[in-house]
Amino acid sequence: MKVTGDWLSHPGTQALCAVLETAGHKALFVGGCVRNALLGVPVADVDIATDALPSEVSRLAEAASLRVVPTGIDHGTVTVISGGCAHEVTTFRRDVETDGRRAVVAFASEVAEDAARRDFTMNALYADARGRVIDPLGGLPDLVARRLRFVGDAHLRIREDYLRILRFFRFHAHYGDPAQGIDPEGLAACAELAAGIDGLSRERIGAEMRKLLAAPDPAPSLAAMARAGVLVYALPGADPRALAPLIHLEAGLPVRWQRRLAVIGGQEVAEVLRLSRADAGTVAALREAAGRLLTPAALGWKLGEATGADAVLVRAALMEGPVPAGWQAEVARGAAARFPISAADLIPAFTGPALGQELKRLETLWLQSDLRLKRDALLGENGRDRPDTPR
Repeated sequence: MKVTGDWLSHPGTQALCAVLETAGHKALFVGGCVRNALLGVPVADVDIATDALPSEVSRLAEAASLRVVPTGIDHGTVTVISGGCAHEVTTFRRDVETDGRRAVVAFASEVAEDAARRDFTMNALYADARGRVIDPLGGLPDLVARRLRFVGDAHLRIREDYLRILRFFRFHAHYGDPAQGIDPEGLAACAELAAGIDGLSRERIGAEMRKLLAAPDPAPSLAAMARAGVLVYALPGADPRALAPLIHLEAGLPVRWQRRLAVIGGQEVAEVLRLSRADAGTVAALREAAGRLLTPAALGWKLGEATGADAVLVRAALMEGPVPAGWQAEVARGAAARFPISAADLIPAFTGPALGQELKRLETLWLQSDLRLKRDALLGENGRDRPDTPR
C-alpha cells in the first residue's frame, strides 16, 4: 500500500528525505501524516523518524543549507525547515524509564523498536519517501477498520503516560467507527487507571479535552468516559447527557468546542481546563444565557451573531427541546440591531446613578419587546416623551 499527497511530494520534504538517505540513513514518515493520508483526511503536520542521531540530522541539514531548530533535542527531535515547510525529525527511540507523565528515552536503530513505544497501532504506521507503507506492528488492518487499539498491553502503555487515557477517547471520537463501539480492553484499562489523570498538568488535560470536543461527534466518547469513571477526573461535575442532542441540533454548522463545553459544564471549568480569558468568557456567557428567557434576537444583540447562535443551540439542548422557527435569521437581526436610546435622551431628567438605572430599565423593556419598540415608544412609555427631546 502507498500514500500520496501534496505533503509527500512537496519539494522541500523530498529534499530533506534525500539529505538523510544520501548519507545512508532512513527517513520515514510516521504517525498522523501517514494515518490521515490513508484515511483521506487532510494532513497538518509532517513528522519524520530516522535512525540518524539528532546531532547528525542537524549537521546534515545545515550542510544542505536547511534551517534547524532544536525544538526537542533532549528527546531526539529537531525541527528542520525545508522549502518553507517545518518537519519534526525524531531519532528512533525506546523508553528506558517512565513515570506516567514523561519518559527517559534511549535512541534506537530499528523502526520496530520505535513503533513498540507508540500509543496506538494506527499511529505506528510509517511510509518511506516514495509513499510505501511500512507496518511493523500490524496496525494497518486496525486503521482500515477504524479500530482504535493500544500498542501491546494497554495497562503498560497508559502507565507510561496517563495522558493516553484522554487520547484514547479523543482518537476514538476522530477516527473510530461508531458502529463497532470502543475497544473493550482499552476501555477497561482506562477505567482501572483513571486516577492517574490527577498527576497530569491541567494544561495537557485542557488541550486534550478541547481536541476531543472538536471531533465531528464526540458524544459517544464523552458518554463512554462518563461510564468508565474517567470524565470525573478530567472535568469534575461535567454531564455529557445533553451533548448528543446538541450534536443533532448543530448538524451542518461549523464545529465550536466552546459550544459543546458549555453543554457538558463542570466545576470551575476555566481553571480546570486552563481556558484562555476569551474562551472562558464565551463558555460562561453561554451557560448564563441558557438559563435566561431571551429571544434569539435578544441573544444576538447581547452576544453577537456567532455566540448568540450558540446560545440558542445550548439552551435547546439543555432543555431537550427544539430550536425556534427562523432562529438563525432572528439572531442575525438582533446582532445588527442598535438600542435606540442614549444617555442624551434622558438628560437632564436623569443624572448620576439614576441615569444608568433608567437606561437599564428601558433596555429591559426593549429586550422584552423582542427589540421592536422604537425610540419614541420607549421614551413615551413612562412620560419621557418631552417636547425638548431630540428626535
